[in-house]
Amino acid sequence: MLSVEQAIARLLADAPGPPASEPVPLAAARGRVLAVPLVATVDVPPADNSAMDGYALAAADWRGADQPLPLGGRVAAGQVGGDHTPHTVTRIFTGAELPNGADAVAMQENCRVDDDGVRVLKQPVAGDHVRARGQDTARGANVLPAGRRLLAQDIGVAASVGCAALPVRRRLRVAVVANGDELVEPGAEAGPGKIFNSNRYLLGALLGQWGFDVVDMGVAPDRPEVIAERFSHAADQADVVLSCGGVSVGEEDHVKAVLETIGQLSLWRIAMKPGKPLAYGRIGETPFLGLPGNPASALVTAMIIARPFLAACQGALPAETAPLMVDAAFTAPAPDRQCYLRVRHTGRGLEAYTNQSSGILLGASWADGLAIQPPGLAIEPGTPLQFLPWALLA
Repeated sequence: MLSVEQAIARLLADAPGPPASEPVPLAAARGRVLAVPLVATVDVPPADNSAMDGYALAAADWRGADQPLPLGGRVAAGQVGGDHTPHTVTRIFTGAELPNGADAVAMQENCRVDDDGVRVLKQPVAGDHVRARGQDTARGANVLPAGRRLLAQDIGVAASVGCAALPVRRRLRVAVVANGDELVEPGAEAGPGKIFNSNRYLLGALLGQWGFDVVDMGVAPDRPEVIAERFSHAADQADVVLSCGGVSVGEEDHVKAVLETIGQLSLWRIAMKPGKPLAYGRIGETPFLGLPGNPASALVTAMIIARPFLAACQGALPAETAPLMVDAAFTAPAPDRQCYLRVRHTGRGLEAYTNQSSGILLGASWADGLAIQPPGLAIEPGTPLQFLPWALLA
């Protein structure tokens, strides 16, 4: 079996090229993936301006705290700074353009105004309380890289350099197929032998949270011919097909055999817990990823394996998911493969949910992240573990 790292590397190397780009207005761009670098076409700020309410002057004109300088003008934000009269001060307000010839701003708290003029009580230095032209962003600078998933602050940066719209990648279309005769929809009656279909909604919510368009293909019963038809139709409708259930080795687990029949299987089974049964391949040119059906396994493999692969298919830069190091506050025996434990970060350290079974989903809502337990490592209180908060996997 491949390690988690080997499996992710294999999938990333096989990721197809990103979707085409499309322009979207700034108000709709948050969470989208930038298709090309954003290059500033203007300086920000466009001219030297004041960082304070006060008085603009040429620093060299100051002759002492007891020597008043006459008031020569006034400029507020939004007005043209004009020319500064030598040996005077100009009343200026925060954000106002610095008059030509002035090179400093004296804070109004450090000035005294009387009939003789304005006394600047503290010797100014050129550049005091001045925001220089281009200090934030210089014309021609690369402001945002291609592949960045745009945050709210990125939208503000784009607006600050005058962009009304941005070229972004079309949202990746991900088809979701749930497999299993036992599945019924929430709201229906779950008779004997039936369970509610949590994975369909879990995966749909995750994919939407990650910025992808979900193509819901419903539930495929445990019949190979129906699964094959559903997978083929999904591959025609989407950029990537994601299924859950039916990837293990039971007599009713048909995903692996179906994929080998209608497409090609490139990877099967990973040395991780939960989530060992996992299939990857292609149906025609469409990537296919089959996740296990146990809900905790589906969640963990979606976050650890599917998420970076789908992001690469979208054309996004790799996310920064460096785990934190936190001491354990529980015990666990050494496993034979890498484990992802549902844990909560408390004042005592990491506490583990009492039942780590792959069929237990409630532990994921109780937890605030995953702790990584390498193979062969027995955990005792105080053992440092890599911790992935849910926020790093969002």
